[in-house]
Amino acid sequence: MGVSKTDLFTTQQNELALVAKAFAHPARVAILEHLIKANQCINSDLVEELGLAQATISQHLKELKSVGLIKGTVEGTSMCYCINSEVWNGVKERLQGLLDSYSPESCC
Repeated sequence: MGVSKTDLFTTQQNELALVAKAFAHPARVAILEHLIKANQCINSDLVEELGLAQATISQHLKELKSVGLIKGTVEGTSMCYCINSEVWNGVKERLQGLLDSYSPESCC
Protein backbone atom coordinates (compact mmCIF):
# COMPACT_ATOMS: atom_id res chain seq x y z
CA MET A 1 0.00 0.00 0.00
CA GLY A 2 1.22 3.47 -0.87
CA VAL A 3 1.39 6.36 1.52
CA SER A 4 -1.53 8.77 1.27
CA LYS A 5 -0.42 12.17 -0.02
CA THR A 6 -2.71 14.24 2.17
CA ASP A 7 -0.38 17.22 1.87
CA LEU A 8 -1.62 17.64 -1.72
CA PHE A 9 -5.08 18.57 -0.43
CA THR A 10 -6.52 21.41 1.61
CA THR A 11 -7.13 21.13 5.32
CA GLN A 12 -10.87 21.23 4.64
CA GLN A 13 -10.64 18.38 2.11
CA ASN A 14 -8.62 16.25 4.52
CA GLU A 15 -11.00 16.94 7.41
CA LEU A 16 -14.07 16.12 5.33
CA ALA A 17 -12.44 12.89 4.15
CA LEU A 18 -11.75 11.85 7.76
CA VAL A 19 -15.35 12.54 8.74
CA ALA A 20 -16.61 10.66 5.69
CA LYS A 21 -14.47 7.71 6.76
CA ALA A 22 -16.14 7.80 10.18
CA PHE A 23 -19.54 7.57 8.46
CA ALA A 24 -18.33 4.60 6.38
CA HIS A 25 -19.41 1.88 8.81
CA PRO A 26 -23.08 1.02 9.40
CA ALA A 27 -22.53 0.54 13.14
CA ARG A 28 -21.24 4.11 13.44
CA VAL A 29 -24.20 5.40 11.44
CA ALA A 30 -26.51 3.47 13.78
CA ILE A 31 -24.72 4.92 16.82
CA LEU A 32 -25.12 8.45 15.46
CA GLU A 33 -28.81 7.84 14.71
CA HIS A 34 -29.34 6.54 18.24
CA LEU A 35 -27.53 9.51 19.79
CA ILE A 36 -29.59 11.93 17.70
CA LYS A 37 -32.82 10.20 18.72
CA ALA A 38 -31.90 9.94 22.41
CA ASN A 39 -30.06 13.29 22.53
CA GLN A 40 -27.53 11.55 24.79
CA CYS A 41 -26.69 7.99 25.60
CA ILE A 42 -24.94 5.88 28.16
CA ASN A 43 -22.54 3.40 26.54
CA SER A 44 -24.40 0.34 27.87
CA ASP A 45 -27.60 1.54 26.17
CA LEU A 46 -25.84 1.22 22.84
CA VAL A 47 -24.90 -2.40 23.55
CA GLU A 48 -28.56 -3.21 24.16
CA GLU A 49 -29.80 -1.10 21.26
CA LEU A 50 -27.40 -2.37 18.59
CA GLY A 51 -26.71 -5.89 19.82
CA LEU A 52 -22.95 -5.52 19.41
CA ALA A 53 -20.29 -6.38 21.97
CA GLN A 54 -19.16 -3.70 24.41
CA ALA A 55 -15.64 -3.74 22.94
CA THR A 56 -17.00 -3.24 19.43
CA ILE A 57 -19.19 -0.34 20.53
CA SER A 58 -16.24 1.22 22.34
CA GLN A 59 -14.07 1.01 19.23
CA HIS A 60 -16.76 2.69 17.09
CA LEU A 61 -17.29 5.39 19.72
CA LYS A 62 -13.54 6.02 19.74
CA GLU A 63 -13.57 6.53 15.95
CA LEU A 64 -16.51 8.95 16.13
CA LYS A 65 -14.94 10.83 19.01
CA SER A 66 -11.55 11.07 17.28
CA VAL A 67 -13.08 13.10 14.41
CA GLY A 68 -15.11 15.17 16.86
CA LEU A 69 -18.61 14.06 15.79
CA ILE A 70 -19.42 13.04 19.36
CA LYS A 71 -18.26 14.06 22.79
CA GLY A 72 -18.44 12.22 26.05
CA THR A 73 -18.40 12.89 29.75
CA VAL A 74 -17.81 10.55 32.67
CA GLU A 75 -20.83 9.98 34.88
CA GLY A 76 -19.83 7.73 37.74
CA THR A 77 -18.62 4.50 36.16
CA SER A 78 -20.25 5.21 32.79
CA MET A 79 -19.61 7.46 29.84
CA CYS A 80 -22.38 9.67 28.53
CA TYR A 81 -22.09 10.47 24.81
CA CYS A 82 -23.84 13.06 22.68
CA ILE A 83 -23.49 14.71 19.28
CA ASN A 84 -20.89 17.50 19.24
CA SER A 85 -23.17 20.14 17.72
CA GLU A 86 -20.37 22.54 16.77
CA VAL A 87 -18.50 19.93 14.72
CA TRP A 88 -21.75 18.39 13.43
CA ASN A 89 -22.95 21.73 12.06
CA GLY A 90 -19.57 22.41 10.45
CA VAL A 91 -19.60 19.04 8.71
CA LYS A 92 -23.20 19.60 7.65
CA GLU A 93 -22.27 22.95 6.07
CA ARG A 94 -19.24 21.51 4.26
CA LEU A 95 -21.17 18.53 2.92
CA GLN A 96 -24.08 20.75 1.90
CA GLY A 97 -21.68 23.10 0.12
CA LEU A 98 -20.10 20.20 -1.76
CA LEU A 99 -23.46 18.72 -2.72
CA ASP A 100 -24.87 22.09 -3.75
CA SER A 101 -21.85 22.84 -5.96
CA TYR A 102 -22.94 20.20 -8.47
CA SER A 103 -25.09 21.36 -11.35
CA PRO A 104 -26.58 18.69 -13.63
CA GLU A 105 -26.19 20.98 -16.64
CA SER A 106 -22.43 21.15 -16.13
CA CYS A 107 -21.76 17.50 -16.95
CA CYS A 108 -21.36 15.76 -20.30
